[in-house]
Amino acid sequence: QVQLVESGGGLVQAGDSLRLSCAASGRTFSRYAMGWFRQAPGKEREFVGAISWSGSNINIKYADSVKGRFTISRDNAKNTVYLQMASLKPEDTAVYYCASGPNMLTMPHEYDYWGQGTQVTVSS
Repeated sequence: QVQLVESGGGLVQAGDSLRLSCAASGRTFSRYAMGWFRQAPGKEREFVGAISWSGSNINIKYADSVKGRFTISRDNAKNTVYLQMASLKPEDTAVYYCASGPNMLTMPHEYDYWGQGTQVTVSS
């Protein structure tokens, strides 16, 4: 059974940094792309970023809204993917989800498994 467990969310002030973690189990972690999504109240789930599965060339993509502020990385030895968030803004407030899938795509339905989400709240 595949499990993804996010952690690291919380309440921070605008301009602060926060690191989210997503621990995976139940599948060969290194063979799957990992994505981060977020969902604010009343809005659709939106793509934040994704990192390809391990290999000689790791590819990463970001949504324009977070590019330059957020950084995705993965530690295959720990079966964990990270989302380092810096210069946080109130509009970053959302529940953040990690997801696992065969490719680093941007649409939620293209991912097979999801974590339960972790709340990030950025106050102004």
